Amino acid sequence: MAALASLARLADLALPPRCPGCGVVTAADHRFCAACWGSLRFLGPPWCARCQLPFEFDRGEGALCGECLAEPPPHDGVRAAVAYGDVARDVALKLKYSGRLACAQTMARAMVRLMPDGAELLVPVPLHRWRIWSRGFNQAALIAAALSRATGVPADMELVRRVKATPVLRGLGPHGRAKAVVGAFALAKDAKARISGKAVVLVDDVHTSGATASACARVLKRGGADKVILLCWARVLEDEALD
Repeated sequence: MAALASLARLADLALPPRCPGCGVVTAADHRFCAACWGSLRFLGPPWCARCQLPFEFDRGEGALCGECLAEPPPHDGVRAAVAYGDVARDVALKLKYSGRLACAQTMARAMVRLMPDGAELLVPVPLHRWRIWSRGFNQAALIAAALSRATGVPADMELVRRVKATPVLRGLGPHGRAKAVVGAFALAKDAKARISGKAVVLVDDVHTSGATASACARVLKRGGADKVILLCWARVLEDEALD
């Protein structure tokens, strides 16, 4: 045991914990440095009672944003740990494109506080098989697995499938984004028995236009899910579009 402890100390010296944002040495794994931590905007109430879009001030219980008043979304809300910004983007890109798989746990640790009460099942937003073959993993599935370990809520990685490859949504307007994901998602053959009447948490890394989340929510609701709430690492609050 003493030898193993010595090896662990040597490993800590050789590979010390680093800030998930900028990479400087920190006191513990998944800890941000003071500068990166200070630049993150953590999201929470006051927010829209329907979609959880943050409000600048408390508008009262049950207040809705303009979009939800005009056209309520098919899901039951979007909960994001942080607002999309430089540090949030860098962490997401490190996981997505640089293979920094530990970033999935970093994201999950920040997302746990927003886990909906009564959540019964975690379902990651799926990737098309071609994207998984090229990348080697689905980042949403890694985050869902980390959330499941932290909360005890089971995760079903194969319940929703992306059956149609979709184009990059960047540059498309709301109508174009919605059109691009039509027919892109389907449930597994025995999915209805697994989700009937359940509160489902749809897990993703970054929420942008909402087209993907809405398409998945429709499929899950048609399959019998009682509620579908999206839980993600970061939410774009301005009129931006991402991959």
